[in-house]
Amino acid sequence: MEKFILAFIVGGAICVIGQLLMDGLKLTPAHTMVTLVVSGAVLGGFGLYDDLVKFAGAGASVPISSFGNQLVKGALQEAQKTGIIGVLTGIFKITSSGISAAIIFGFLSALLCKPKG
Repeated sequence: MEKFILAFIVGGAICVIGQLLMDGLKLTPAHTMVTLVVSGAVLGGFGLYDDLVKFAGAGASVPISSFGNQLVKGALQEAQKTGIIGVLTGIFKITSSGISAAIIFGFLSALLCKPKG
């Protein structure tokens, strides 16, 4: 039960930060998303985001900031194995399933909902 509460609090805090960015700084949703991805990447680069995931579980691994962390983690892992070219290949290696799912489910929802514009 404690894990669920921690996940709810941390995930909710990340969402609150995003909402405050949009309301307080008048950032667009796209700018807010990029800010959260970059902040996850920076925290991941310093090795702090993995500690947050260990502490909060899904509360830290589900939000968009986790995507930034995964990008950096993949780049660093592959860079150690294959050198500088690994930075590019590692990004896609570790995040390809998430990117593919976003494309597939976005396409399917577009077919079902018939968006305008």
